[in-house]
Amino acid sequence: MTNINSIESQSGSSAMDRVKQVFRMDAIGILIALIVLCAAITIVAPHFLSGYNLTVLTRQASFVGLIALGQTLVLLIGGIDLSVGANSALSAVVGALLLTMYGVNPYLVIPLTMAFGMFLGLINGAIIANMRLSPFIVTLATWEIFAGLNLVITEGYPVRPLGAEFNWFGQASILGLPIPVLTFLLVAVILTWALGYTRFGRNIYSIGGNRTAAILVGIRVARVELFVYGISGMLAALAGILYASRMDSAQPSVGEAWLMPAITAAIIGGTSLSGGQGTIVGTVLGTLLMAALSNGMSLLNVSGFWERVVVGGVVLIAVLIDFIRRRR
Repeated sequence: MTNINSIESQSGSSAMDRVKQVFRMDAIGILIALIVLCAAITIVAPHFLSGYNLTVLTRQASFVGLIALGQTLVLLIGGIDLSVGANSALSAVVGALLLTMYGVNPYLVIPLTMAFGMFLGLINGAIIANMRLSPFIVTLATWEIFAGLNLVITEGYPVRPLGAEFNWFGQASILGLPIPVLTFLLVAVILTWALGYTRFGRNIYSIGGNRTAAILVGIRVARVELFVYGISGMLAALAGILYASRMDSAQPSVGEAWLMPAITAAIIGGTSLSGGQGTIVGTVLGTLLMAALSNGMSLLNVSGFWERVVVGGVVLIAVLIDFIRRRR
């Protein structure tokens, strides 16, 4: 018993050491890269740092950022969730239908939508954790299922209008910050605390670092994996419904372009594809970097086609960086 406790203590300690090490190295590096990128864009597009543009940039980043935060947790346990884009769209449509067809109170729509998104995430988690199937294959399949169900429900048409009272959540600001941005930052703070100061967070790092060792020290791996995928689904749904509130419309196609930037933001921020290494702070900075890159290209009138090429190149660079980091 003493040996097991010792192993568990060492596992928790090493997990915390990894958290501190990644924060010191990767987060600082991505912060410097973000500052340099913003400075470079400002030189050629001086209005990049205008209050209006920064509001647009951060609001747009918040939607992808919420998904990236959930994706970070999944990557930390050595998994991946490809279904988050379809989850966002389906959950947003369900929330919009609750509002428009069933007259649900606007203040209840968002928590109910989040609960639905968590349910979708728990489906992924249950299959992956209990059947030990590949997360890539499972979430690829559920991605198609969720997207298909969305089209069956909507027949490809958006659900709108959603009403001024509900649109407040996506369009209003508090203390000069858009509500989606405040939501993104609040979730980031909560997850940073959870990863750094709770047993749940230590268990996530331990599972990603060595799943077999985590089982030996008594961590309920399947339960942690189930909960992590549930959180990923919940945050995807939150992003989708906030975006619907912002646009006064639940679009069946929303979320399709969010997956790659979200994964890239997490990896650039220091989260390893093999699990066990990464921070929420790094993901937040990675999200802002991706948003700044996209916004800067728009200001420079770069074709959207080239933007996809650039994003794909950044993804490849991020994967190479992760590969080099794991070999050190």
